[in-house]
Amino acid sequence: MASSNKILYGFHAVGVRLKTAAPSILELHIDVTRRDARMKQFQERAKEAAASTPGLKLIESDGARLTRMCGGMMHQGVVAVVNPLVQARSVDDVLEQLEAAQTSQAPLILVLDGVTDPHNLGACLRVADGAGVHAVIAPKDHAVGINATVAKVASGAAETVPYLMVTNLARTLNELKERNIWVIGTSEDAEKTIHDIDLKGPVALVLGAEGPGMRQLTRKTCDELVRIPMLGAVESLNVSVASAVCLYEAVRQRACANPSSS
Repeated sequence: MASSNKILYGFHAVGVRLKTAAPSILELHIDVTRRDARMKQFQERAKEAAASTPGLKLIESDGARLTRMCGGMMHQGVVAVVNPLVQARSVDDVLEQLEAAQTSQAPLILVLDGVTDPHNLGACLRVADGAGVHAVIAPKDHAVGINATVAKVASGAAETVPYLMVTNLARTLNELKERNIWVIGTSEDAEKTIHDIDLKGPVALVLGAEGPGMRQLTRKTCDELVRIPMLGAVESLNVSVASAVCLYEAVRQRACANPSSS
């Protein structure tokens, strides 16, 4: 496998790539010892894609080989060798593509400060995709990058949502503000809740890792701080759950403001 190629594994991650960018798949390895209904359905989809996609190789394999390829046992009998997809490489790229599309959608950006667990990142990307987020931003020195675990947990969202790792997060947030994007941070001690603010315009929602939260400089750079109402005994939510609460409040507000787009 060439060093530039990537490994995807699991029904969701590989299935999304089959659906959205089949020509980028070089090899699709399938465990022939698995004969359940889900695998049979997946194989049918894979054969259809291979028939219409030159260069896509279907390879019969076994569980042991797939485990070696992806470095773990959670491949579900499906592993793909793929070419990386070209995504936006900067915030400017994202916003320029949005403007070029001439869409009425206001930018919706998720910023993750200090999320280092690949399972959390994968779950955040999955939520971001579902909420129609235009990009996820994270600092290079306090975050996990996209790896096979992230891709599997994201269930294909690692391929559809631009994940931008920046050298200086505070500077990037200031650049967003210069582009008239309201930067809203989350903090358990904020006076206002996520339901108290207007999320219909251009917004970047900033969340820190569970426990430490946002770094102090990130907090100071935000235009406003909000909290998620917590009515029970626990004091905080997992970052991916918190992301879902905040992002879908934005989705709700935007849908109510423009019912025809929901």
